[in-house]
Amino acid sequence: MTASRSSPEGPISRLLEEARPSPDGAVRPKLAVQNFTASIGRSACLREITLDILPRERLAIIGPAGGGKTTFLRSLNRLNDLEAGFSHTGRILLDGEDIYDSQVDVSALRRRLGMVYAVPTPFPWTIHENISFGPRMMGVRGRSRLDEIVESALRSAFLWDEVKDRLRMDAANLSGGQQQRLCVARVLALEPEVLLLDEPCSGLDPISTGKIEDALTELKRRYSIVLVTNNTKQAARASDRTAFLLMGELVEIGSTRQVFTNPVHGRTHEYITGHFG
Repeated sequence: MTASRSSPEGPISRLLEEARPSPDGAVRPKLAVQNFTASIGRSACLREITLDILPRERLAIIGPAGGGKTTFLRSLNRLNDLEAGFSHTGRILLDGEDIYDSQVDVSALRRRLGMVYAVPTPFPWTIHENISFGPRMMGVRGRSRLDEIVESALRSAFLWDEVKDRLRMDAANLSGGQQQRLCVARVLALEPEVLLLDEPCSGLDPISTGKIEDALTELKRRYSIVLVTNNTKQAARASDRTAFLLMGELVEIGSTRQVFTNPVHGRTHEYITGHFG
């Protein structure tokens, strides 16, 4: 796994490769989590998780606080490596390659799996500088090219029309919902393959939440999306499949319609109907 950027034909070739079925006719997963256990010190935060994340799907991860949702998300791009005492067993494969292999370029991995956090954190610069910073650090030069990247990223995050005449404005002057979409755009400017979102709408008003959910609907045409949310109604609206984590264990995963209307496990039913959580 290298840090090199793809050629202009690269994204198209990647989409074609992802769409090509495996020999048994099944869609190849973008990410395959296999018997994955994550621990901090002696405490196991995740236990024997096995699931696939498919190309161009929105997978919601739901469950009560402390159930392992954020630990799972951070395991996908190795942010848990930064935690003292972190260890793991099992594998996570990205396009068939083990992301925990010793030869993996972790910086390149994190560009491929872009992370958006619950609290928006715009850099203390202009809107344009926030979006163009990543591409410039990766060697993109030329004002016109950077302007194209900024516009494309802001359009994809459903923010362009609101800020196109204010790109030189301090990003701190944006509303909370706009700042969160700015952070989404900042990740998109790096051309990731997977979007990881950790409760991106917590604290946002319904209108801002709706705009982010609309953006996710469009973005799944190009990306695999993993959405951690404590809002079961959001999971029902904004995902194709849903996984329920409880006390570090995967209780159930299936189509969102099935999980919310006909869950296999009683614990899933009790959680989504508000009996606990």
